[in-house]
Amino acid sequence: MATYPLSEAYIDGDVLTAANVNSITEGVNDIAFGVFNAQTGTSYTLVLTDVAKVISLTNAAAITLTVPTNASVAFPVGTQILLYQGGAGQVTVSSSATLRSQGGKLKTNGQYAVAGLLKVDTDEWVVFGNTVA
Repeated sequence: MATYPLSEAYIDGDVLTAANVNSITEGVNDIAFGVFNAQTGTSYTLVLTDVAKVISLTNAAAITLTVPTNASVAFPVGTQILLYQGGAGQVTVSSSATLRSQGGKLKTNGQYAVAGLLKVDTDEWVVFGNTVA
């Protein structure tokens, strides 16, 4: 998986090599959502290969999704990960890193809810989407 070459700073007048263009194209492909990582247990900790994936969390019991600190897993700032609650078990997002959300909402709203995570700083993530407190 590429390391988001789209963030490279190209300025007017730069001459791009074939390698530059290929890395940009590769980055575009890597940030496209749609690849599922199906999880059926009651807990899951994100790993680096979850970048730009949909984590499907399906269980009848409550589920805890843990976002590791940057010291454990160095997700690039700008990382986006979608969460899908496929079963009755409500998903709670937890972390030792800072989690921010509108109104302190860190749980999915119910079966079929979709929420997301956006890494905005070294150890800071925003939880968004169909969530409740």
